[in-house]
Amino acid sequence: MFHSPQLQAWCVTGYDDIAAILRNDDDFSARDHKPRPLTDLPPDVQEMLSTWSGESVSLGEMDPPEHTRVRSVINAGFTPRALKAAEADIRAAAAQLLEPLTCVSEFDLITEFALPYALTVILRFLGIPDAHHQACLRWSDHKVQLMVGRDHTPEQLREYATGLRAFGEFARELTAQRLSAPRADLISTMLYESSHGHKLTPDEVAALIPTLIITGHTTLAQALAIIVRSQLRSPGGWPTLVDGTVPISDLVEESLRLDCPVVGMYRTTVREVAVAGSVLPAGSRVLLLYGAGNHDPDRYPGPDRCLPGRWPAPPHLAFGRGTHYCVGASLARTELRIALEELAARFPTLSATPEATPLYRPTFPLRALTALRVRP
Repeated sequence: MFHSPQLQAWCVTGYDDIAAILRNDDDFSARDHKPRPLTDLPPDVQEMLSTWSGESVSLGEMDPPEHTRVRSVINAGFTPRALKAAEADIRAAAAQLLEPLTCVSEFDLITEFALPYALTVILRFLGIPDAHHQACLRWSDHKVQLMVGRDHTPEQLREYATGLRAFGEFARELTAQRLSAPRADLISTMLYESSHGHKLTPDEVAALIPTLIITGHTTLAQALAIIVRSQLRSPGGWPTLVDGTVPISDLVEESLRLDCPVVGMYRTTVREVAVAGSVLPAGSRVLLLYGAGNHDPDRYPGPDRCLPGRWPAPPHLAFGRGTHYCVGASLARTELRIALEELAARFPTLSATPEATPLYRPTFPLRALTALRVRP
């Protein structure tokens, strides 16, 4: 563990320490788990940022028992049965996006497939028509830019905040529609499903919709890009995926460990607590570096090598751990498997174009490649 003045947090890098903190809801709060804006926001922008989602907060900001109540309802939408029922639609979304790309000489995997694919899947899972695709993509980027963007003018910040406010209004309109006419989708499930007597209010559902959209497509798209890039850059890597030499499920898990899309998440100490041999006072901000934990040599011998199916090995931290383990982890694994299957079927000789040093967007804690040019 070390302190970073730039990140204004104690950074924890060891696998066991990170996993222990993620399981310890008594001493560590998730209420302030997101990165703070890097730019001083004008008062009107700050006001919009603090009110755009209404009175409720997102699932990732909740602590038990509030988190337990909300999570138990959302889980009903991600059951094995629900995922199985969605598989055909997920595969159709992948096929629809990939088919036109079979006729081109080169394309960008991220902007022309990974991002639209991931966004289409989560929107359909929520029950949101494809016509809202571009607006949701734009609003999601506005949220990212407000939180972690740099060097924006006040006018740009106001544009982003206005877009974010529109995102909140859109979510409340969807919630009102489902209250009057429920459908077979995740929004309706969250409004009407009862688990152990738990219920969600319309305000809570409206606050959850943007979070599910943003987290449901940004990290998934990057995970897919990371896996494909790794295979294309490794000698014989893509052919082993195409011919099944390397099981896709093993490849997905090891790739997420090797280069997880989320660098880490913050926690705040509720009381004085010992971490990695040091005592931190109450109110200390702690950054759990998932990527570092996934490369802990005490847990993963040869941590910088991609070894699909390495066993025995502890589960990676890309989806978190404990109470806040990613609610959509099973959906993400399904999406990644189907996307890789469809890519392998259509592009058995896929190759990467000559590439300079890969460029990432300055969107900490998300590791976001700006482009991945490939040839069919």
